[in-house]
Amino acid sequence: MSEAVKISSSDVKNWLESETYPIFSPVHVKAEKLLDEMRKALEEITNVCRILLESSRKEIEKKNRKTYGRAKALNKLARLFLERIRRIDIPDEVSYNSLHEFAQETGKAFAVTEVDIRKWFPRISPFFIRDRRKFLTVFEKAKDALEGIHRFLTKEYVKTKTLEETFQLIDKLLVLEEQLADLEARKKKAEAEKASFDKGIAEARQEIASLRNREGMSQLNQTTREAKELSVKVKHSLRHLRKPFIKLRSLATRGGGSGLTPEELETLNKYAETSFEALAMEEMGYPLLRRILRKLNRAMSEGKLRLKADRKRKAERDINDILNKNSMNALHQRCKNALMRKRKLSASAELRETQEALMELQEELKGLERRKELVESRENAIGRTIKEARGNIRNHRKEIEKNTLDFTGKSVKIE
Repeated sequence: MSEAVKISSSDVKNWLESETYPIFSPVHVKAEKLLDEMRKALEEITNVCRILLESSRKEIEKKNRKTYGRAKALNKLARLFLERIRRIDIPDEVSYNSLHEFAQETGKAFAVTEVDIRKWFPRISPFFIRDRRKFLTVFEKAKDALEGIHRFLTKEYVKTKTLEETFQLIDKLLVLEEQLADLEARKKKAEAEKASFDKGIAEARQEIASLRNREGMSQLNQTTREAKELSVKVKHSLRHLRKPFIKLRSLATRGGGSGLTPEELETLNKYAETSFEALAMEEMGYPLLRRILRKLNRAMSEGKLRLKADRKRKAERDINDILNKNSMNALHQRCKNALMRKRKLSASAELRETQEALMELQEELKGLERRKELVESRENAIGRTIKEARGNIRNHRKEIEKNTLDFTGKSVKIE
C-alpha cells in the first residue's frame, strides 16, 4: 500500500470533493432535481385541493338537496387533503437522509390519502366528475414523482450515502476541533488562576507562620498548650467526683437540702463543665472547692446523695485526699500560674494586634483555599470534557480515513 497522504482537517473536505466530484456531483444534482419536481407536484395537489374547496363551497351555498351532502363531504375531504400536504416538511438542503425522510413522510401521507379516495370518491359520484378527475390526475403524477425518488434512493443515491455522511463527519470534526481549542484555552486560564491562588496561599501561610513565631505569640501558644495539658490533668484528678458533682447540682436545683450557697452552686457548675478554669480562679487553698466537697461528703453520709458502692468509695477517697492531704495544691498553683500568664499575654496591645492580623490572614487563607477548590473543580470538569472531545475527534478522523480509503482507494492521514 502506498504511503498515506497527510492532510489537515481544514483541507480534507475540499480534497475529498475534488477527488469524488465526477461521482458525487451528478448524483447530488439529480437529487435536487427530483426534490424540486416533488415540490412542484405537492404545489399542484395544493392548488387542485383549493379548486375542490371552491367547487364544493358553491354547491353548498346552493343548498340543492341532491348535491348538498356530497358537496359537504368533498369540502371536508379537500380540507383534509390540504392540511395533510401542508404538514409535509420539505427539506431546505438535499442529503440522502433528508431526502429519505421526506420520501417516507410523503409516502405515508399519500397512502392515507389513497384510502380516503377509495372510500369517499365513489360516494360523491356522479357529481364533481371533472374536479375529481383533475385531482386524481395531479395525485397520480405526484405518486409517480415520489416513486422516482424511491428508485433513485435505492439504486443510485445509496451508493454515495457513505460519502455524503463522510462530508457531514468532516463538518462535525471541524466543530469538535474548534470546541477542543476553546476548552484547552479555558483549561490554561484555569491553570493560571490555580497557580495564582497557590502563590497567594503559600504567601499567606508564610505570613501566618511568621506571626505565630513572634515572641508574644510563641509564649501565648506555649501557655495555651500548657493550659490544655493542665485541663486534662484536672479532669483526671476529679474524674471520680464528676458524677457526684452532677448529682449534687441536681440535688441543689431540686431543693433537696444540699446546703450549697449560690456562689458555691455557680462554682460547682464550673467544676462540672470547665474544671481547669474553676480551679485556676480559686484563691490559695481552693476554699470554694473545699466547702463544696465537705457538703458533698455530708450529703453522701446522710443518704441524700446516693451512689453505687464502688463509685462512693472512690469519691470519698478523693475527697479525703483533697481536704486532708492537700493533693490538689501543686496542680492548683500550676493552673493559677498558667491562667495568669495567659491573661497577661492576652492583655498585651502588641499581641492583640498580632492576633487580629493573624485572624485576618487566616480568613484570607480560607477564602483563597475555597476559590482554589472551585478553580480545581472547574479545571477537572474541563479536563474530562477535553478527554471526551479528543476521543470523539480521534474516532471521527479514523472513520473519515476509512471511508475515504473505501471510496477513493487512497490512504489519507488527517492531522
